[in-house]
Amino acid sequence: METTQLPKDPFNIIITGVGGQGNVMASRILSNMLVRRGYQVTIGETFGASQRGGSVMSHIRVSADSTWSPQIPKGKADMVVTLEPIEAIRVLMTYGNPEVKVLTNTRPIYPVGVISGELTYPSSEEIQESIRDLSSRAWFVDATDEALKLGNPILGNIIMIGALAGTGSLPMTREDFQAVIQESLPAGTLDANLKAFDLGVSKVKE
Repeated sequence: METTQLPKDPFNIIITGVGGQGNVMASRILSNMLVRRGYQVTIGETFGASQRGGSVMSHIRVSADSTWSPQIPKGKADMVVTLEPIEAIRVLMTYGNPEVKVLTNTRPIYPVGVISGELTYPSSEEIQESIRDLSSRAWFVDATDEALKLGNPILGNIIMIGALAGTGSLPMTREDFQAVIQESLPAGTLDANLKAFDLGVSKVKE
């Protein structure tokens, strides 16, 4: 699961979802894990409608020895992690390139236009085909469904962090995750978060 160094420097990660999914928390946890490894990390966040339901995107730039501007240049993402599947396509259209890798949660969150019948939402097969066409490697994880089985839908973002660790794309370990959770989240949540992290790793390994 652990890689010894960054695949490239800087390594540009985008984490995106919609408001209420825990996108910002996931970004902070991942960044803190990488800081523990000795990397310099800058985070830039953009909010569409930042209330529940609007797009939320975090840019994370990781370097062994430099501080970079928080905004990833267009076409320069190395890893895109999405908590909502169609957000992956939205990000890839701007920040994607032939080498980008994508990790996405499969559970859609339908915008109001779809719910009202004014818009249509693509099928999961169409979305996954588009993501594969736009990336060099893609992983699809039923993070929301698995989090609901664990009894807490917000654990979906922790499952996605575990899945990211499982891809081997970044130098991040379970020990880093445990340390960050113990520092940043309330006592008593560690076991549930570790279970979610381990589940994410296993989902990518399957």
